[in-house]
Amino acid sequence: MERVTLRIPKQQIAEVEQMVEHGEYPNRSEAIRAAVREMVAEEGRDDSPTKRPFARA
Repeated sequence: MERVTLRIPKQQIAEVEQMVEHGEYPNRSEAIRAAVREMVAEEGRDDSPTKRPFARA
């Protein structure tokens, strides 16, 4: 695995931490990996939107 550094708003990290605390994921890294897997899988679907809205923090 390769290490990647991300900048994520505090509120989103807090929400990820809650998912970890509730046992949905074993740790933050696995929660973020699951989100990336879902995004990549969604991009492969024919009915997915072709453009994603991105915002600058």
